[in-house]
Amino acid sequence: MKAMGRRQRLDQVGEDPDYRFSLANERTFLAWIRTALALLVAGLAVVHLLPAFAIRYAQEVIGVTLIVMAAATAFTSYIHWERSERAMRLGRTLPRSVVPVTVAVGLTVIAVAAIVFVLAEI
Repeated sequence: MKAMGRRQRLDQVGEDPDYRFSLANERTFLAWIRTALALLVAGLAVVHLLPAFAIRYAQEVIGVTLIVMAAATAFTSYIHWERSERAMRLGRTLPRSVVPVTVAVGLTVIAVAAIVFVLAEI
C-alpha cells in the first residue's frame, strides 16, 4: 500500500515504455546536465579568470548568476526527466519543460548585464 504523500518509485509505476523512448529521455537529461556543467564552468571562469570590470562586483554578479543557473538547470532537468519517465510509464502526455525558457531568459539577462558592464569600460 502506498504511503500518503509519497510517490511510487518509477519502476513500480505503470508499464515499461519502449526502451527507445526511455533512452531518448535520458539523452535529453544528459544534454541538459552538460549545459549545466558549461554554465558552472563559465561562472567560475568569469569570477576567476577575467580582469576586473570598472563596475565593482560586476564579475561576481555575472559569475554567481551563471553558477545559480547551473544549479537550477541541473535540478529542473532531473525533475523533468522523472516527470517524463513517469508520464511514459502511465501512457500520459509528456509534460512541458521549463528548462529551455529558463536557460534562454537567464542567458539573455546575463548577456544584457555583460553588455552594460563592457560599455561602462569605454
